[in-house]
Amino acid sequence: MKNVMLVDDEILVREMVKECIQWEKEGFRYVGDAPDGEIALQLIEQLQPDILITDIKMPFMDGLELSGIVRQRMPNVKIVILSGHGEFEYARKALSLGVEEYALKPVSAANMLAILHGVSRKIDEEKQQQEKVRKELLKENEIITMTKEKLLGDLCCGFLTASEAIHWSSALALNLLSSYYAVVVSDDRCTAGEDREETSVKNATIGLSDEQLPVPLSPACVMLTYRRSRSETVWIVTGDSRQQLEERLLCFRSMREQADNIFSTATSIGIGSVQDRLQGIHLSYLDAEEAMHWQRLSKQNRLEMKSSAQVPLDPSAFLDRSKFLEFLKLGTPAEAEHFVGAYMAGLNGQDWESSSLGYYILSDLTIEVLHASEQSFRIPHMEALSYFQAEIGNIRTKEDASSYLVRLAAQYWRWRAEGSDKYGELIVKMKTYIEEHYDKEYISLQSASEFVRLSPSHLSKVFSQETGQTFIEYLTQTRIQKAMELLLTTPAKSYEVAFQVGYNDSHYFSNLFKRVTGLTTKQFRKNGGLSLGNKGASHEAAFEHG
Repeated sequence: MKNVMLVDDEILVREMVKECIQWEKEGFRYVGDAPDGEIALQLIEQLQPDILITDIKMPFMDGLELSGIVRQRMPNVKIVILSGHGEFEYARKALSLGVEEYALKPVSAANMLAILHGVSRKIDEEKQQQEKVRKELLKENEIITMTKEKLLGDLCCGFLTASEAIHWSSALALNLLSSYYAVVVSDDRCTAGEDREETSVKNATIGLSDEQLPVPLSPACVMLTYRRSRSETVWIVTGDSRQQLEERLLCFRSMREQADNIFSTATSIGIGSVQDRLQGIHLSYLDAEEAMHWQRLSKQNRLEMKSSAQVPLDPSAFLDRSKFLEFLKLGTPAEAEHFVGAYMAGLNGQDWESSSLGYYILSDLTIEVLHASEQSFRIPHMEALSYFQAEIGNIRTKEDASSYLVRLAAQYWRWRAEGSDKYGELIVKMKTYIEEHYDKEYISLQSASEFVRLSPSHLSKVFSQETGQTFIEYLTQTRIQKAMELLLTTPAKSYEVAFQVGYNDSHYFSNLFKRVTGLTTKQFRKNGGLSLGNKGASHEAAFEHG
């Protein structure tokens, strides 16, 4: 309804206008009147009329003076001039002030209604145009803010739901949808005493150019890539089938093996797990980060081993890591001593007392075992590395080394047993935390990780693997479901619902609600909920890869 206020020094005119029109039935609200412009000014600030009807000839302050002041202070108020004077000069002055209508007294109720409805339509049209411009400006500002690099970075870090990622990729003309995904992360950081040009030269020997482009790849392989920092590059590799994706990852695996074997290169490459949903990109990214970290540890250990050796290293001095890992997967504790005895034969000539080479060889194998256990059982083992390295430091004989490897195998099998049902209680605790705090704006992966006392990256990985959803996906799902309940069971306005489910930005909430459910909040409330088709579509759009 539009608020209407009348200013006229004749009380009979004011009473006639007020009583002769059925205001609410016609879509208006009569909010008050005043006998002259001076009194009217004070009331206008309080009553906030949409339409001001004013006579011209009044004591103290006439209608034209009042109109000029109102147009200056409240430009959105529409003004209708009533006058008993037909002189052209009055009409010309009124129009110059931006008055909407100029009518001569006496005015019938029907004519007054026609004028009011005409002005009302103009108000609606202007508001629609303003809203359209506002939305376009918001969209432009959002698109400017959301760059390709930010979109891919937020997607990898789990800051976007699947529906948000699809929305923004469409706005940026970026094709994200695929059947399979895997993330690769490379870091070509400089080592001490070298500059970036030297590092780039060395990286070229393992298949990385200065631009960090992988070769050789099929021209048909379109990958999404962004620079996370000066030294780090991230690729999101896609494929229409698992086989196709694996083929596209071959060049990265080849480069990783070369980087692993060339001690002098500073490049580390991490390859994430293959995922079949858009939201799985976050999980693959965490796997790639972890793999890159373990490779860097292994390379540092080998560099130290090389610097400590007095003669060029014989490749046969290294223990076969894949053989040991294969035994851990298939072997039993009863077979451990026999296997380790044969496995250690290659180190029979090692002088454990006078050379540190054995320390680095066992550290190299230990890093690989810890990495494999973290990948398989999702138990963080970085803190265990220091313990095992201290154990290795106490080795003085081949028998000590053999005993150490038997203990390492036993620990691996204990972790495997623990990892099978370790996270059921944690996931219940996390879901309860979200259920109790979804309405707080501050809730985040960081606050949740502090609550359960795990690192954010590890918690994110565990939650994604155990629930099939990222933390932000599950939080968004909970908030939207709560918003649906509030819209159906309370009279709260959309912005009030947004605040009650943890969103201080009502515009963001409205857009998110529409993308998730396929309906605006108004349509949802009018329909009494989601239709069967909307339910299926909204679930898939928001919480699947689309």
